[in-house]
Amino acid sequence: MMPRRALAASLALCLAALPALAELNDRPPNARGQEPAFPGQTRAAEIDQQIPISRTPLIRGLGNPWGMALLPDGGLLITERPGTLRLYRDGRLSEPIRGLPRVDARGQGGLLDVAVAPDFASTRQVWFSFSEPRGNGRNATAVGTGRLSDDGTALEEMRVLFRQEPAWASTLHFGSRLVFDRQGRLFVTTGERSRPEPRQLAQDLNTHLGKVLRIDPATGAPAPGNPFSDGQARPEIWSWGHRNIQAAALDAQGRLWTVEHGPQGGDELNRPEPGRNYGWPVITYGQDYSGAPIGQGITSREGMEQPVYYWDPVIAPSGMLFYDGAMFPELRGDALIGGLQAGAVVRLRIEGDRVTGEQRLVEGIGRVRDIELAPDGALLILTDAGELIRLARG
Repeated sequence: MMPRRALAASLALCLAALPALAELNDRPPNARGQEPAFPGQTRAAEIDQQIPISRTPLIRGLGNPWGMALLPDGGLLITERPGTLRLYRDGRLSEPIRGLPRVDARGQGGLLDVAVAPDFASTRQVWFSFSEPRGNGRNATAVGTGRLSDDGTALEEMRVLFRQEPAWASTLHFGSRLVFDRQGRLFVTTGERSRPEPRQLAQDLNTHLGKVLRIDPATGAPAPGNPFSDGQARPEIWSWGHRNIQAAALDAQGRLWTVEHGPQGGDELNRPEPGRNYGWPVITYGQDYSGAPIGQGITSREGMEQPVYYWDPVIAPSGMLFYDGAMFPELRGDALIGGLQAGAVVRLRIEGDRVTGEQRLVEGIGRVRDIELAPDGALLILTDAGELIRLARG
């Protein structure tokens, strides 16, 4: 017979995977009087499916972890916002890897995302994003690359290959997810720096603020096939009118999906298409933190795209993947998103281009900063509390 304590713990894990009914659909929205543009654009049906999930802490005490990338040998590169990159392998965490540039770690800045290409086993090339100090209190998102030394202790031949323009005196909204597409080009998400003045530049095609960018990962040049090549816009731009994208991933078809922080209410799931305008700050769901409307308080305008899905109240997204592992067959094809405000892994069932169900997995785990798929199909999550946690079938 299972001991009483073990039985209670097992039951708690099972209950943690159940949808929180009041949390999902019973809380009133922050912004009153707004209506979705189509059925199912918000507050999708709750997925009522019990999934027993165990939690195993692998690391405690990380310093403000932000991003991670799985290596072919099962190792894991982990960024810490103060400016350190570490290698986790076989239960051990390395000392900080040498060769990283100086970062501006004030506010939301610092060393942010990290990514490796499919050919890492032969090239050992690593890409990372960070908030680069530009002098006089200004900073901006930048992307660097280097080769991880054979012993994993240093980033060699490091160089910065992309710099967001313009820089701004702000410590907020750096965006900064890195995703390789199926052609080997690199998507880079940026924020619009939050302040009332720079946020308007999300609508300015001559800036990199509030954009999805697509670059050549070897040179930082605009990637072939980008929508703007006529000199009328920054040629790195893929899509525009975004607020602060901190979650991005490719689906099984190779299409890019993003989730961006909205204002108070109005986090958005989008499938950014080339040359499309996603509206911020002209249209948005939600409201300003003061309770005032954003701009004219409108949620639609001709020529601006609607989000596939939005949350009000918000989940505060960070990190994302589409599950294709073996451990949880019931999750296969679903989007899994880290929830900072949600304190959970947010599961979305997507059919075609529409969200048809939502669930909170492992609630109460803390602010989920990033999420990665382990080789055996388990989930690895980073939390703002400095933990790397393995989620496996319970």
